[in-house]
Amino acid sequence: MASTWSNWSGFVTAAPKLIATPADAGELAELVRSAPGPLRVAGAGHSFTPLVRSEGTIVSLEKIEGLVSHEAATKRARVRAGTRLGALMQILQGIGQGLPNMGDIDRQAIGGALGTATHGSGPTLGAYHTQLETVQFVDGQGKLREYSRAGDQDMIHAVGVALGAFGVLTEVTMKNIATYRLRRRKWVLPIGDMLRDFETMMAAHRSAEFYYIPFSGYAQFIASDLSDAQPTSRPTEDDEAGLATLRKLRTALHWLPSLRRALIKGAVKKVPPEDYVQDWLNVYVSDRRTRFNEMEYHLPYEDGPKALAEIIELTEKHFPEVYFPMEVRSVAPDEFWLSPFHKRLTCSIAIHHDAANDPLPFMRAAEPIFLKYGGRPHWGKMHSLKAADFGKLYPRWDEAMAVRRDIDPQNRFVSPYLAGLFGIGQ
Repeated sequence: MASTWSNWSGFVTAAPKLIATPADAGELAELVRSAPGPLRVAGAGHSFTPLVRSEGTIVSLEKIEGLVSHEAATKRARVRAGTRLGALMQILQGIGQGLPNMGDIDRQAIGGALGTATHGSGPTLGAYHTQLETVQFVDGQGKLREYSRAGDQDMIHAVGVALGAFGVLTEVTMKNIATYRLRRRKWVLPIGDMLRDFETMMAAHRSAEFYYIPFSGYAQFIASDLSDAQPTSRPTEDDEAGLATLRKLRTALHWLPSLRRALIKGAVKKVPPEDYVQDWLNVYVSDRRTRFNEMEYHLPYEDGPKALAEIIELTEKHFPEVYFPMEVRSVAPDEFWLSPFHKRLTCSIAIHHDAANDPLPFMRAAEPIFLKYGGRPHWGKMHSLKAADFGKLYPRWDEAMAVRRDIDPQNRFVSPYLAGLFGIGQ
């Protein structure tokens, strides 16, 4: 049955011939063999690029979810690819395991999070795909394949970050850690101090990140460290209320920028610090209801502060309509061929724009700054790069493309958008 599909922000839409929800790998394999192409896979729609858009078939893995098996001694868990992160957190806690790190959104499906190199923050902590031990997927001919880190590490590295174009994930085994507690602290400091002490502050904690509030001159620093203390109450989250205030100030004081800046600065300076201890699954995630579009680039770690300073200057000089905080994180290097963190300690900078506004002018203006510093874009967030650009940014790009051709020789998973990314038909 024909229908429509939209991503979370509403910026990317599609009108495919078929939207399918297979119940298992067998039904999925039959879809790959016979459904109208191109065939794209939808997780939770939390990507901001047209990865899912197709005029052929969009496949939802929402029925292919849940725990398959686990090993207590090795802290491994095998799960189906449609499992949402929120559900996965509860599953793992129930078997005494925990994800070593997380981002701040738990609505994604684990398959989509893996395929786009979704990550948390911490200079010694890798993105989700670095936990992969085995992958099982349906290839472009409808055949079920499985690879393990122990048996074929190169294939794990080739397909671990795959954009839904190296087969359709069905099950993955992830190497986790024992369940744990975190002490999380938040406080406000001048952005100049944060940029000056960036490397020291980010390295001083197991996980650290910060948000710069445009037009405020201040950043909110967030630090998380392991703790054996008893849990304490997590403070009431007020991010949505804060966003609403920033939006009102932007709108009401558009013609009085100095007053807007003064009010924002005063409000941010008064934000009380936070300090609490909770189990890991009660710490990472924040409520995100205000819809936005996002660009995130992954830069050499040491270049992060310089790039951010330029982004701030660009925003505050030319884009007064922007009010969303800018998010800055760090990610450990890894060996995955299409990982934005491939062999590089990374500073990730994410900029956001209200979904009610056209994001393109802001994103197009910011992107050259990211590219000047050798940035690699987040696969699921807005960018304008094509195959020729990626060939320069990824040392094993050509090898990855060869693996993709082997997995999908008839280009069943290649939409026009992906053809541009991969240089197919050019």
